[in-house]
Amino acid sequence: MRTRPSVFPIDFIPLAGTPQDCEDCARGAKLDFQFDYAYQPIVDVSRRIIVAHEALVRGPQGEAASTVLNQVNDQNRYRFDQACRVKAIKGAARLGFKESVSINFLPNAIYKPEICIRTTLEAARTHGFPLDKIIFEVTEGERIEDGPWFAEILREYKRCGFKTAIDDFGAGYAGLKLLSDFQPDIIKIDMDLIRHVDRKRARQAIVRSLVDLCREMSIEVVAEGVETPEERDFLRDAGVDLMQGYLFAKPAFMSVAPIPESAFGW
Repeated sequence: MRTRPSVFPIDFIPLAGTPQDCEDCARGAKLDFQFDYAYQPIVDVSRRIIVAHEALVRGPQGEAASTVLNQVNDQNRYRFDQACRVKAIKGAARLGFKESVSINFLPNAIYKPEICIRTTLEAARTHGFPLDKIIFEVTEGERIEDGPWFAEILREYKRCGFKTAIDDFGAGYAGLKLLSDFQPDIIKIDMDLIRHVDRKRARQAIVRSLVDLCREMSIEVVAEGVETPEERDFLRDAGVDLMQGYLFAKPAFMSVAPIPESAFGW
């Protein structure tokens, strides 16, 4: 496993948080609630294979994500973000994933990146999970107060060997401005743009334009929320091979969801 490169300069200024937050992360302070993960596959329809699994927060018995996220607050946000990384990597290793695992993170929870990244590196090393198989997703809908600061966080992740993704692209506050500051490895098109895309000309034009834009910048495109064969077939014709959604598999709690061969189409 590669040696971790240098981290942010000592005078790097955070957006939020306190030194205590970082001390809690460094000590591995425990949360006062439990959670686990369901995993949903991301498939390559052209090659008819699974290429990654997105880790989706669930309650300890598989309860909805909201039962966990409603317990996250300003006092435990940093510890929760760190615990998510460790638990998602541990779960992926336990399930024997050979494919990538995609982990959502909270950009406004990062106080000292060198500590936050160190926790992830240690988890990957402990569980024998390759760094280049870890994807960090951030939802475009997160209100990022300081775009250049956030872009620098993502650049540091890439320097460490992780892949990066912008989730729900087309649904939030950042949009093309975020893309101009930083080019991730992957963009995940928001499911609202995918829904009925085979019948909505405006959505078709937006998807085709995003595919062309990402191709020019060497960014992979994933279509989220694919639910029908018609959506799948339009997307494939538009040049999108990577897809995720109920057409292929629902999230499976602490397990791997099987994908019916028919889901891939022709």
